[in-house]
Amino acid sequence: MKKNFLFVSFDALITDTAWQVVKEGHNVKFSIDDKSCQDIGNGFIPKTKNWRAELDWADIVIFDDVLGHGKLAEKLRKTGKLVVGGTKYTDRLEDDRSFGQKELLRHGIKVLPYQEFNYFDDAIKFVKDHPGAYVIKPSGEAQNIKKLLFVGQDDNGEDILRVLEAYRKTWSEEIKEFQLQKKVSSGVEVAVGAFFNGHRFILPININFEHKKLFPGDLGVATGEMGTSMFWSKPNRLFNETLKKMEPTLKKEKYVGYIDINCIVNGQGIYPLEFTARFGYPTIHIQSESMLTPISEFLLKLASGEDFEFKTKAGFHLGTRIVVPPFPYNDKKTYNSFSKNNAIIFKKPHLEGVHLEDVKLKKGEWTIAGNSGVILVIAASGTTMKQAQTQMRNRIKNIVIPNMYYRIDIGNRWYEDSDKLHSWGYLREI
Repeated sequence: MKKNFLFVSFDALITDTAWQVVKEGHNVKFSIDDKSCQDIGNGFIPKTKNWRAELDWADIVIFDDVLGHGKLAEKLRKTGKLVVGGTKYTDRLEDDRSFGQKELLRHGIKVLPYQEFNYFDDAIKFVKDHPGAYVIKPSGEAQNIKKLLFVGQDDNGEDILRVLEAYRKTWSEEIKEFQLQKKVSSGVEVAVGAFFNGHRFILPININFEHKKLFPGDLGVATGEMGTSMFWSKPNRLFNETLKKMEPTLKKEKYVGYIDINCIVNGQGIYPLEFTARFGYPTIHIQSESMLTPISEFLLKLASGEDFEFKTKAGFHLGTRIVVPPFPYNDKKTYNSFSKNNAIIFKKPHLEGVHLEDVKLKKGEWTIAGNSGVILVIAASGTTMKQAQTQMRNRIKNIVIPNMYYRIDIGNRWYEDSDKLHSWGYLREI
């Protein structure tokens, strides 16, 4: 039956999922809060300027972020509305790094040693007194400025000291609190995630590998995310020793949505780094591409608290972001000169694996929208990682956008990481 879906977003992160639901034949209304993002999705998805006025119309409401969305979702759920979204508690898991680490410890999940600071002078003194390799992790809203996360390379902390000195002079107004976390010298960075239906995790779980640096080979600035590789799995040791332990609290919170813990693992153990208590981007693009269950059906069942196991494609799945200048920086002049309203051309009329980010329809043509420079996610699947990579590259060859750039090495780490993860026993299904 045709249902009414209301998508609520700060800056249009959920555009592609809303478009998928439109294509599946449902009624959709899409609300975007940020004025600079208002044109994203135009021509693809019907819009509304006042999502609260559409609540009686909506059969289901989907929130796409933290930073206050959890409080709204929690309030709506109490009225009996079907909602996909977090709670005040789950928002805080992601937004407040120290709170997230304390909650991991409270649930019997070991974490790396860390120190929390509000002043750079205190952090500088700490590193001088305790030389070592650390990671600088801003908390609160500043953690969304991905370039500020810094992974130290010097065993004595000299590079960390220099960066802290620079941040004290240039970023002290924006960074109100931050962590220094002990760096693991060797290991594999891997995330485990799953969807929660209000009272338990829905299977299968998702194992994924983020690629955060701008250039191939993990070079350049941290962007937040340039691409992700993944596979679906039955519960394994990685899941049972981390995310599974959060299940009683998530049930108490009546959380509905996706939640993910990014970890560093090695032969000595699993060390959770941070939560994502919402859809991941571009994770949800690749997940929806690899699901056989329609995303509209999936969201309705999830919000209804239904116990079900959704169907997915076998093998490996990945996706890369296609971006344009000035990404990953915010430079209006560069954006206007090189990217604004540029056309998105498909050599052949094939849209397999194409997922929207900052795109609109203008006179029947796909064009760049918004101002971030993040345009498309190209997703692919294969029975092997190499097959998935080949399919992704072939799909990219069909696309022409002036000045576009992207990473073609998404998934390359798997060839080495898989041996380590299997030898350590973390991916063994239980």
